[in-house]
Amino acid sequence: MSDVRIEPSVLNGSILVPPSKSAAHRAVICSALAGGGNLFPDGDRLSDDIRATVRAMKILLSETDGIPVQVHCGESGSTLRFLIPVAAALGIPAVFTGEGRLPQRPIGVYLDCLPRHGVKCETTGGLPLTIHGKLTPGRFTLPGNVSSQFITGLLLALPLLDGDSEIRLSTPLESAGYVDMTVDILKDFGIKIETAENGWRVPGNQSYSARPYKVERDWSQAAFFLAAGTLGGKIRLEGLNPDSRQGDRAAETLFRSFGADIAWEGNQLTVTPKKRNGMEIDAAQIPDLVPVLAATAALCRGQTRIYNAQRLRIKESDRLAAMADGLTRLGGKVKETEDGLLIDGVETLHGGEVNGCNDHRIVMAFAIAALKADGCVTIHDAQSVRKSYPDFFEDYNRLGGKAHVVRMG
Repeated sequence: MSDVRIEPSVLNGSILVPPSKSAAHRAVICSALAGGGNLFPDGDRLSDDIRATVRAMKILLSETDGIPVQVHCGESGSTLRFLIPVAAALGIPAVFTGEGRLPQRPIGVYLDCLPRHGVKCETTGGLPLTIHGKLTPGRFTLPGNVSSQFITGLLLALPLLDGDSEIRLSTPLESAGYVDMTVDILKDFGIKIETAENGWRVPGNQSYSARPYKVERDWSQAAFFLAAGTLGGKIRLEGLNPDSRQGDRAAETLFRSFGADIAWEGNQLTVTPKKRNGMEIDAAQIPDLVPVLAATAALCRGQTRIYNAQRLRIKESDRLAAMADGLTRLGGKVKETEDGLLIDGVETLHGGEVNGCNDHRIVMAFAIAALKADGCVTIHDAQSVRKSYPDFFEDYNRLGGKAHVVRMG
C-alpha cells in the first residue's frame, strides 16, 4: 500500500496518452481467439487490468482435459464480465475469482440468462463463480442499464456458437459508446454483428481472423490531463483519435463546456485555462469521467449538477460517496444526491488528507484537484493507479507536478 503527497503546482507540456484500457481488453480477447500475438508497443507498460485479461486468455486457451480452470480476474470487471460467456462458448469449465470489490460487483445478469442456454452457474453470491456446460445459441434478453460489459461479453462469445443468436435489451442502453467500440473491434477481427430492434443479431459459426492491430489511445485517461489544463497551464495531448468511438471521447466537449480553451493542432489536442463555470452533466453515457469532472467542478464558478450516475456506487468504490467525502475534506462544497452530486465551486481548495478508496480513478481525480490546493494533499491507496495507468504519477511529474510517494508497504 502507498500514499502520495502532492504539492500544489501547474502542469505544462506534452504527454503521450496510454493505450485505451477499454479497447485493449477487447482487442486482447479477439487477438487471442484469432491466434494472434502482441498488440502493444514495447514502451507501453500494461495496467493490472490488461495483464489480468492477457493471463486469463492464456489459461482459457490452454489444454485443460475437461478440468475446470482457475481464472483469477484481479480487480478487473471487464476481464470477469467479458470472459464468463467466452469460456462458456468454448465449453471450458472454469472457476472465476477476483479481489478488492470485484467479488461483490453484479454478475446477476449472467446468472439469469446463461443457465437458459446450457450453462450451469454455481455461486453463493458473487465470486467465486463456477461454470460448466457449453453455451447454446438463441435469444438473450438482458437489461441495458446495469453494465454494458454484459452485452460486450455476449458479443464476443456468440459468434463462436454453432447457430445464430440475438441480444435483446429490456431497458434503455447506457454507456452505448462502449458497445459501439466492441462492434467496431469485432469487425476489425473479421466478426460480423448486425443491428436489430432493441439489440443485435449475431450470426454463428464465425471465426476470428488474426491481423496486425494497433490499440488506440485512451480518452478516459486523457480526461485527467484535460482537467489539469482546464485548471491551469498548457497541456498538449498526443496520440488521441479525434474520431474515436470511445464513449469518453466526450471529455473534449465537456471540458470545453467548463470553459477551457481546447483545440486540435495537427495531431495534438491542446488545452489551456480560461474562465471556469459550472454546468449540468448527464453521466449516463460517461460514468468513468465522473470523478475527474467532479474534481474540476469543485474549482469552477457556480454550481455543477452531475446526474444519472447511480451506477458509480458499485464500481471499485462508491465513487459518488468517495468524491463527496474527499473534496469536502479539502474544503470543497459537495452534496450527494441519489443519482449524482451537487457541487458549488470554490476558488481554491486547501491541503489535507483524503482516502483514495483503493480506486484508481478516485486517486487520479484527487491528484488533479490537489493542483489547486493551498497546501499539500496526501492521498491514500496511491498504488491503485496500477489498475489502469501505472505511469500516471511519472507522467504527472514529467509535466511539472510534485507528487511524492511517502509510504510503501
